[in-house]
Amino acid sequence: MTADYSADEMMTVAAARQLRDGTACFVGIGLPSTAANLARVTHAPNLVLIYESGCLGAKPDRLPLSIGDGVLADTADAVVSVPEVFNYWLQPGRIDVGFLGAAQLDRYGNINTTVIGGDYTDPKVRLPGAGGAPEIAASCGEVVVIVRQSLRTFIDRVDFVTSLGYGAGPGDRARLGLRGGGPKTVITDLGVLEADPVSCELTLTRLHPGVTVDQVRAATGWPLAVADELATNEPPTADELAILRALEATKQAVPS
Repeated sequence: MTADYSADEMMTVAAARQLRDGTACFVGIGLPSTAANLARVTHAPNLVLIYESGCLGAKPDRLPLSIGDGVLADTADAVVSVPEVFNYWLQPGRIDVGFLGAAQLDRYGNINTTVIGGDYTDPKVRLPGAGGAPEIAASCGEVVVIVRQSLRTFIDRVDFVTSLGYGAGPGDRARLGLRGGGPKTVITDLGVLEADPVSCELTLTRLHPGVTVDQVRAATGWPLAVADELATNEPPTADELAILRALEATKQAVPS
């Protein structure tokens, strides 16, 4: 093992480790895609990567720049229409894990990627929007979120609910008829939070090496619950780091 790694690398490796071999994973672009591709190249060679563009079982040899990157279609087991991805694969609950990012996240795992500040028609910041994330959050067996932790991102109540986590608490997902299990795990550059099975509130369960509970609480916009038995993640191995850095390097080597 090596201590020569960044907080982002620790976060990405921890997120990749969360993915189990043989499962189907609906992948968002950015940090989720990096972590999912790292998992496929390391401990989960049979991980089935599904992208919103209709690429099923994609096996890219570089990190895709978008869901429309040709490398996804070129390496996929099948390419289907976007309506089929959602109507046949996602909405009926055929996908095990949804892997998402967030601009804002609250204590119940609700995600905002739409607007910040003001209201919808006149926000301070207009974000890229929903894409397929609301359906992923609603219908996947479970959702894993990867996001850098700060007071700007981890707020008590999101400015806009783009993708529903647990709403206002227990019972909201069932009341709304959502099939999926919701955001079970949130991986940040400081540690790992998991949804409490009773309260549905995100609870700190694991720290990354060298991080303290006080640091995590200082980067959280609500009184953060902490597990009684708090664990520490294993640092990235030399192999994990080498593979991750090789994947990251492909961003600079994309053919024109």
